[in-house]
Amino acid sequence: MSTIQRESVADEVLDAVAEAVPRVREGLRGRRETVGSENASGDDQKAADVWADKHLADRITEIEGVGEFVSEERDAVVDCGSGLSVALDPLDGSSNLESNNLMGTIVAVYEDDLPARGRSLVGAAYVLYGPIATMVSAVDGTVTEHEIVDGERRPIERDMAIPADPTVYGFGGRTPEWNPEFAEYAGEIESELKLRYGGSLVGDVNQVIGYGGVFCYPALQSRPEGKLRLQFEGNPMAYIVESAGGRSSDGERSLLDVDPERIHQRVPLHIGNEELIDRLESKVER
Repeated sequence: MSTIQRESVADEVLDAVAEAVPRVREGLRGRRETVGSENASGDDQKAADVWADKHLADRITEIEGVGEFVSEERDAVVDCGSGLSVALDPLDGSSNLESNNLMGTIVAVYEDDLPARGRSLVGAAYVLYGPIATMVSAVDGTVTEHEIVDGERRPIERDMAIPADPTVYGFGGRTPEWNPEFAEYAGEIESELKLRYGGSLVGDVNQVIGYGGVFCYPALQSRPEGKLRLQFEGNPMAYIVESAGGRSSDGERSLLDVDPERIHQRVPLHIGNEELIDRLESKVER
């Protein structure tokens, strides 16, 4: 498949996600309850997670040029033909349903079979179900923000870049669980930047891209492998942030260079302005 064909399929996937946004958003109503089961990553599933997964999967797996599909809510990869591979977090931040706070959808389109390294990404995007439904996408190194209007992507800002003067930070995990090296780094950042943390990766990354800064969900003493999933969250967000001129890291290297061992592999995640991630690595590597 040529570069033009790959990018065309990636755009079709993003268009399919955008088309589904109005119905997914409408479908959140009345689906706040848990369904008494866990997804493949061990998280409690809400009715909205299951519903959004099926609704989006039905559309994506019908696209010619999509060969594999998997989501955070599924145990295994679905073989749906030949072509690119799509990994989906149908409803990132679904725990925020109870408090009616930010959540979204994350999609990653890989050239290689799953699980895949981030360097094989053809495109990635996240949808933010905020006061306005928006999508931030990265295809071929160009980051674009779109408004989603009646299921269509309408560009409102092209060639997005993280502001050089950082403003905000957000750190996940309970502070007593942070490792001493990260706690030292966090203490420095907290004295320099403004706290913005909403409990959904899409919302927290969107703040960093909009204002400059850093977001981290580090390795914890009780969970050294991290909390967020490489295929569904780490790689696509790293691809978007790096395409916007920022950096990502698992503490040692770009998330895009992490070798995947399994579909639901977790990873420490640190993304933001280059200088802030450089400082992070200098602290946690020593």
